[in-house]
Amino acid sequence: MPSNATALTRLLLAERNTLLRLAQRIVGTTPAAEDVTQSLWFRVQRIDDEPPIINKRAFLYRLATNLATDHLRAASRQRKIFDSGELPIEIAADIPSAETRLVDRERLRRLEAALEELPLRCRQVFTLRRIDGLPADEVAEKLGITLNAVAKHVRIAVRHCHARLQDDADA
Repeated sequence: MPSNATALTRLLLAERNTLLRLAQRIVGTTPAAEDVTQSLWFRVQRIDDEPPIINKRAFLYRLATNLATDHLRAASRQRKIFDSGELPIEIAADIPSAETRLVDRERLRRLEAALEELPLRCRQVFTLRRIDGLPADEVAEKLGITLNAVAKHVRIAVRHCHARLQDDADA
């Protein structure tokens, strides 16, 4: 039985034109739809095998719709920023120093190490919810757990990571 990522990739290749048209209806332009389709391919490559995805076609189309909607929202935010004629402070800010970048990289490494210490299910929930940005109900449905379990796993992961980063900072 092929992995989730392999099966979804095959399905994406077979349904590419239809998915492209779906994205184009949402985002409005062919280049933007191409970007969404490419993002979809990259996202599919990161799909875990556990839990197995039962309805891969529905999952793929939902993921394409979500990515297209996210793309549309991001484009809308950018338009608002640049149409106002004012650049946000973050854009005008100085580039971080080499020291800041080094400290940030080390902190990220410690965070990744803390995440690796978590039980698999807790790490999956945290990654889907906080890193991939999926809504709690989608995480619950994808992993076959309750909304309360999603909230509990996220809470445990956040507390664990915070404690580990605090321990490292105190050391």
